[in-house]
Amino acid sequence: MAAKGGKRGRACVVVLGDIGRSPRMQYHALSLARQVSLEVDIVAYGGSEPHSAVLEHQSIHIHKMQWPTFPRGVPSILKPLVLLIKPVIQVLVLLWFLCIKIPAPDVFLVQNPPSVPTLVAVKWASWLRRSAFIVDWHNFGYTLLALSLGRSSRFVAIYRWFERHFGKMADGSLCVTRAMQHELAQNWGIKATVLYDQPPEFFRPASLEEKHKLFCRLDKSLRKPLGVQDCTSTGEMLNKDINETVFTTLVGTDITSKLDRPALIVSSTSWTPDEDFGILLEAAVMYDRRVAAILNEDDSIQEEALWKEMQSGKQYLYPRLLFVITGKGPEKEKYEEKISRLHLKRVAFRTMWLSAEDYPLLLGSADLGVCLHTSSSGLDLPMKVVDMFGCGLPVCAVSYSCIKELVQVEKNGLLFSSSSELADELLMLFKGFPDACDSLKGLRNGALEMSSSRRWATEWEEHAKALILEVISKNLD
Repeated sequence: MAAKGGKRGRACVVVLGDIGRSPRMQYHALSLARQVSLEVDIVAYGGSEPHSAVLEHQSIHIHKMQWPTFPRGVPSILKPLVLLIKPVIQVLVLLWFLCIKIPAPDVFLVQNPPSVPTLVAVKWASWLRRSAFIVDWHNFGYTLLALSLGRSSRFVAIYRWFERHFGKMADGSLCVTRAMQHELAQNWGIKATVLYDQPPEFFRPASLEEKHKLFCRLDKSLRKPLGVQDCTSTGEMLNKDINETVFTTLVGTDITSKLDRPALIVSSTSWTPDEDFGILLEAAVMYDRRVAAILNEDDSIQEEALWKEMQSGKQYLYPRLLFVITGKGPEKEKYEEKISRLHLKRVAFRTMWLSAEDYPLLLGSADLGVCLHTSSSGLDLPMKVVDMFGCGLPVCAVSYSCIKELVQVEKNGLLFSSSSELADELLMLFKGFPDACDSLKGLRNGALEMSSSRRWATEWEEHAKALILEVISKNLD
């Protein structure tokens, strides 16, 4: 008797990247295992731990490839050769895993980008193993390459040809927006099904008890400044009371939120050129200066004296802001250095990398999310905003062509095009924080309403499952 979903009862999820930083592909693996009862092999690079739901599922098997490494300080004249050698090595490693190391699947489901050499290797593997082949289009790889090489580069043109040619060879396609679906159909000759990112069940608002436990775990990181001192570190570094955090207090069995707590703002970033972190820093400086002007504060007041007054329990019309920036990436150290040189009275920054279990709790504990994603193609949507909405967290996001497919202005979030606009939004949303900020509360209600309406399992059941089963069935004929 055939296994449910295909004669082999297996699927292979392929990611030429860190599986721990590829949440959508982790969710695909969970759905294939839970909703189609398939054994699932994930072939990807290691680096960050996937969510415990993936690690603990008995039908999901992770096969980690090794990142190809080259000696540092390669002479410039040899760099084109390295660029050619790297994909050749990746193809060989991928083919080894896809054709020999794992059992033959009914279907390969591959993330794009990266396109080269992933689509080439998966197409060859699907032909050799007589398996179906589905591409999940998150973005266009050639547009990401163009960020560093320029749109007119010959390498970008070649990359686009490979991406289009092998993308058309797939037995089925999924994509993340209607705008991308239209582009694929009109200019690439590819029929794709839209599968919107939706948060899985573990993205939800956190209870007060969950918030307090999280803040206790993160207490040292939350109090430690990137510079010498700031508005959330002075004096509090000496606080050894494990029952008190920057945001909450435990007295007996009762947990309360501090009235003089800073507003917690979360932004998740990959620290890459398609997210201009400078906008957030400039907005923070503007917020700091504008609040000082509104409150008629004397410039001669020492920062330490003001911070001591803040931490004594005095409330102000505008709160301190604590930005927690999560993620890993190439430009992180550059911006940490810039942050350490800022001298702000009411704004502090922390950078950290959280576990897959603590990240949803942080979003569920925050007051606002900020998204700096601009999209290299203008056709994808930031999954981080989907996660924020899943936790009932309102969002301020950079405005670009298709972001309104996700952010409903003045209902669950706001859009901005400059640092000045973002600063204006922060002033408007946090005036009267924490109790008298009606605009922020309205956006939170909209985000909560959205979080309860759609979840990943439902979206996948309605839009991905039928396509995958159809592709598998056709491949059996």
